[in-house]
Amino acid sequence: MLYKHIFIVLSLSVLFACAGQKTDPDAPLAGSEPRSSDCISKSSIRDYKILDDENLIISEGASRRYHMVLSRKAFGLRASRGIGFLSATSQVCAGFDSLIVDDTFRAEAFRIKSIRRLTPEQEEDLLVRFGLREPEFEQPRQPQEVEGAEVEELD
Repeated sequence: MLYKHIFIVLSLSVLFACAGQKTDPDAPLAGSEPRSSDCISKSSIRDYKILDDENLIISEGASRRYHMVLSRKAFGLRASRGIGFLSATSQVCAGFDSLIVDDTFRAEAFRIKSIRRLTPEQEEDLLVRFGLREPEFEQPRQPQEVEGAEVEELD
């Protein structure tokens, strides 16, 4: 029964990929990096952090992190036994591929809406925004005394 579901999901994802919108692959997305950065090599994915039912941070190799947004909420993602990726190639790309959530009873596919490479600062901001890390507060700087900065009044 599970193989039948996986086969159906795989078949549907190939059909959806073929029916995707025609876009210029070299055109940058609004407010993001160029389109070519929206893919991750499947074999280099090492870890993931679940931010909420639609957002994950995917670790590629030792130092690269990506923010992945799903097209709809994946209820039960936090309680799942694991995740996988459904892709027709060795790359996981936004708009074409899916995240597979394997819970106790079934596996379900969720289309990947976007993938964006993160800087360490952006990763920290996401973790703070989703409540997985406390913000680091800097001590307010004390005003420094400056010698010779007296004001002369004119009559």
